[in-house]
Amino acid sequence: MDFSRIADQGLVLLGCGKMGSAMLAGWLDRGLPAAEVWVVDPHPSEWVLAQGVNLNAPLPESPAIVLVAVKPQMMREALPGLKQLGGGATLFISVAAGTPIATYEEMLGEATPIVRAMPNTPAAIGRGITALIGNGRADAEDLDIAEDLLSAVGQTVRLERESQIDAVTGVSGSGPAYVFHLIETLAAAGEAQGLPAELAMKLAKATVAGAGALAEAAKESPEQLRINVTSPNGTTQAALEVLMDPETGFPPLLRRAVAAASDRSRELSRG
Repeated sequence: MDFSRIADQGLVLLGCGKMGSAMLAGWLDRGLPAAEVWVVDPHPSEWVLAQGVNLNAPLPESPAIVLVAVKPQMMREALPGLKQLGGGATLFISVAAGTPIATYEEMLGEATPIVRAMPNTPAAIGRGITALIGNGRADAEDLDIAEDLLSAVGQTVRLERESQIDAVTGVSGSGPAYVFHLIETLAAAGEAQGLPAELAMKLAKATVAGAGALAEAAKESPEQLRINVTSPNGTTQAALEVLMDPETGFPPLLRRAVAAASDRSRELSRG
């Protein structure tokens, strides 16, 4: 990761909760000097206090980057204080859900380069995936810098248009919660078949984690991996006949779930 631009001008991290801390940890691990980071957070954690960053200190006049990681409901309170940094010299990157680029342009000026990004919670262990899109003033270099910074917490993908953020929210932004619920319900189903609760949960966690790692590492598609482990008239086929039911199984259920999350994302973006 090339930190030369940040070393010259500094990086401001607005908000350092779980997501902000995960990104900061990734940057520091990759060699970003703590002295070049300004963190603005009214309630910093003990971990943040111990990192040696500039904490709630006067900001540099023209930082290279401001990364916005505050909660959406705090956005209109936090951003006006940074308005003097808008106008073109500073790249703004937002990982706040539900806040469209137009809101930032309204607060910071249309000449401000802005990249909007949607990460997810596995970023906390460096296994996240972040989708990003820039406004008309964000050039190729700005997007490269944003992608470089966000890759500190996992994979990145670029979107063709901002409206795709809502679908991304429905799939990967909210998706970890769907997987956690799958683990819960799989363990509960194991208990219902006579397994001790602790054993059922251990089996469910390891199964979901292992299958996900295999799906990501394998050359075959998830469909082919499913076929590979499904013996004709066997136990897996019996279960899949329930899960793949076109009316009550996973396909219609997940379509409704992702649509509900995407629709809610659109509502939040409209304010």
